[in-house]
Amino acid sequence: MNFSRRFKKSPVPLPLEWSHAGVQYRLTPWPEARCERLYQAGWIPFTPSAEAQAAATQRYRPADWQAYLELAPEEVRDLLAHFGGHRVAALTVAARCPALVPVLLATPALTAFVAAHAELRGIATPRWAEIEAVYERGNVFGLLEWLGLPSSRQTLAILQRFASPEVPPRFLAPLRTLLWEPQAIFALQRLTAITEHHLAHHCHALAA
Repeated sequence: MNFSRRFKKSPVPLPLEWSHAGVQYRLTPWPEARCERLYQAGWIPFTPSAEAQAAATQRYRPADWQAYLELAPEEVRDLLAHFGGHRVAALTVAARCPALVPVLLATPALTAFVAAHAELRGIATPRWAEIEAVYERGNVFGLLEWLGLPSSRQTLAILQRFASPEVPPRFLAPLRTLLWEPQAIFALQRLTAITEHHLAHHCHALAA
């Protein structure tokens, strides 16, 4: 059965369901857009690994995602258009922190840092409400500071030069450290398009 046709004919929005490594996941309909996993006989809130999230993108075609996002605001659909394998993470950020969507549209690579904020800050659970409060009080520069990034236009300019906003999770913490290093900042500023290869090179140099 064609999923996108079945979705459009349904009188109510349907979740996206997929499996990875023997575990069943689902993404509830917009505007909740909550990740869950099947545990025994019920669904529980759960944050899938990056690999499990990528499996959702592989499972569904662009037309399926378009149908899923039919009720989402246009700016959310525009943001999601920047993402492939990291689409579930970007959607989670947009659903939990809708006030950030215009900022993320201007700097899509910042989405990866917001999505991984719990790991980057060393906390057990995501703090979406706190993120929105920080942004409301201190705009994008307050958000950068909360994420541990240099709170400057220079940081935003570098992030806006990323060839892809889908920054691999393994580079986020090293990149955050790099952006505090003047030598690394100058090197990144000289690049017209910052690729994963560039990130790997600079992060390896930092580790050495």
